[in-house]
Order: sequence, then C-alpha cells, then structure tokens
Amino acid sequence: MTDKMFAQLTKVLSPKRLEHSRGVSETAAVLAAKYGADVGKARLAGLLHDCARGMPSNILLQVAAASGIVVNDVEKREPMLLHAPVGAMIASRDFGVDDPEVLAAIRWHTTGGPSMALLDEIVFLADYIEPARSFPGVDRLRELAGEDLPVALLAAYDQTLSHLLAERRLIHPATVEGRNALLMKIKN
Repeated sequence: MTDKMFAQLTKVLSPKRLEHSRGVSETAAVLAAKYGADVGKARLAGLLHDCARGMPSNILLQVAAASGIVVNDVEKREPMLLHAPVGAMIASRDFGVDDPEVLAAIRWHTTGGPSMALLDEIVFLADYIEPARSFPGVDRLRELAGEDLPVALLAAYDQTLSHLLAERRLIHPATVEGRNALLMKIKN
C-alpha cells in the first residue's frame, strides 16, 4: 500500500469507516501471520475492503450494471451488499490493485461464499472482529479466531444468520452456501 493509495481512500470513506478499515487491515494481518497467508495481501485487502461502502444504493446498482456485475434478487432488494463486488472493481480500477487474491478477498468479505480461499476467509473474519466492532458475542469470536479459523468462521456465519433471521431480513445465497461448504469441510 502506498501513501497515495491511503490518501485516496480518505477521500471516499468517512473517518469512522476509515478507522474500521484500518482495524480490518491490522486484524487481517494478524490472522494472516497466524494461519500462513500473505500478510501484505491481507493488510491491503482489509484496508480496501469497504472502498465502495460510501456509495448510495442507487449508485451501487448503477455501477454494478455498468461494470457487468450480475445482480441477484437479494442484492436488488439489499443493494448495500453490492459494496463488496463493486469494491473489488473499484480497488482494481481506481486503486490499481491487480492481484486477483486481494480482489477476491474484497469481493467476498460481506457475504462469504462456498469457495473462499484462505485470504478470503481471513478478511471476512477480520471484518467481523476488528477492534472497533462491538456486539454480543464478538469477544468469543475473537477468541475462536485465535484458536481455530474454520470454527471461528462457522461461528461468524451462524452469528450473521441468527441476526438476519431475528430481523426477518433477506439472506444472501452465498452466505448459506458458504456456511454449508464450511460445515461439510469441518465435518470431513
């Protein structure tokens, strides 16, 4: 990451979102070092993961359409979910990131998915447990993240699904598929 890239990021993120992104970046770096992923890629993906989060829903839909990003029915109803795939496109186009692993980690950080690589899993979990996050159960997730990555990921998926169910919100199919794939992997 360059100073220029960081300065550019400060123009598109609120101070609070920028602080969250720093927290995700640092947490992802720690997890990458622990679980054998590339620390630099984890740090970069964590920092840029929300680079499209400041876009309003209508703009996310427009950018997704203009970029050829396929939008499913859940994303049409919950366009903010598109900040992840749109963010991957923006990280490439506006921040000059050409590493497919970093772009994939940005792409999957919100919903998760069935075929996530180690870096994807690390950024997904780091987004959950970075130091500024505060919700019931986050301390337990942080403990699990330090002990067993798949178990921590499963707990994060479960937490997400419980929250969405309690609020009677739509569930992205990639989240269900990701949890199922992880559960089968753990049980095998």
